[in-house]
Amino acid sequence: MAADAKDDKGAPVVIKKYANRRLYNTRTSAYVTLDHLSRMVKEGIDFVVHDAKTGEDITRSVLTQIIVEEEAKGQHLLPIGFLRQLIGFYGDSLQGLVPQYLDMSMRSFADNQDRMRRYLHETFGGLFSFNQFEEMGRKNLALFEQAMHMFTPPPPHSNEEGTGRGPGSAPDASIDQLRTRLEEVQKQLDQLSGKKREGG
Repeated sequence: MAADAKDDKGAPVVIKKYANRRLYNTRTSAYVTLDHLSRMVKEGIDFVVHDAKTGEDITRSVLTQIIVEEEAKGQHLLPIGFLRQLIGFYGDSLQGLVPQYLDMSMRSFADNQDRMRRYLHETFGGLFSFNQFEEMGRKNLALFEQAMHMFTPPPPHSNEEGTGRGPGSAPDASIDQLRTRLEEVQKQLDQLSGKKREGG
């Protein structure tokens, strides 16, 4: 399947979605399901989804559907608190910062997971205890959620750090502080990754 991932020019596989919600793989000339697309993602096969009638790129909404399907199956990766916070950012003045942060965090998280898998395979030949692996996952998730809390601006009545900001203060005034916090979180992620390499 991976061999069909891209053509000679490296273009992603084009999936067309029809009005009846059926998905059509133009590379294999066959109808596929969300489960098929989920497996393609896990296999690293790049694809885009277009509305068959309008040609609009709807890849984002289809990927979101895949997440909803996985969650419905009991594969719970998204904590309720995180989902509430994420919904709260829609329409917020800080909305533009969230995608950048989430993308950076998930890339770093995935990189840490890949390093741990390689280390365990090379060191123990696949025979190992999952305790250390699970602990690393918990720490990464805790750091991820902590960073999301950092994005949540203080209540309007807060007088935190002696700023004296009260009701009516513009949320945009905190953007520079949030960018600084974002950099601090990235440093923490880098340090976490470094410790794993040093400690083995």
